[in-house]
Amino acid sequence: MIEQDTVRLLRECDAGAKMGVDAIGDVMNDVRDGALRDLLDSSKREHEALAGDIREHLNRFEDQGKDPPVMASAMSWLKTKAELMMNPGDHTVADLMTDGCNMGVKSLSKYLNQYKAADEKSKDYAKKLIAMEEKLTKDMQPYL
Repeated sequence: MIEQDTVRLLRECDAGAKMGVDAIGDVMNDVRDGALRDLLDSSKREHEALAGDIREHLNRFEDQGKDPPVMASAMSWLKTKAELMMNPGDHTVADLMTDGCNMGVKSLSKYLNQYKAADEKSKDYAKKLIAMEEKLTKDMQPYL
């Protein structure tokens, strides 16, 4: 049970970290403010680093991880492009990032509660990813 919950939680963390990297990448060309660009770039690098750590842990279980669901990724990309076309600007970028982070926190918290038997290291990855999403949400507030 411990190993099964560990792998399942790690997979969800892997998908969440990848989704964060992709979402940030989707908006970077639309960012105008240098400070906002720096915040997003820093967060993207943090997500990439954590994704690497998660993949290393998954490798110990000989698991390939999990990509974000194709439909969720497509819908996120479509929403991002549509919103930015209708309302270009850093405030829209911040709004999209805030919504995405809130969804990530909600999902990861659910999985953290669902996979209670996961090992502590996996739980720590989930908590770290949740904290990163919460920090990015707070960092976006001045741009809303």
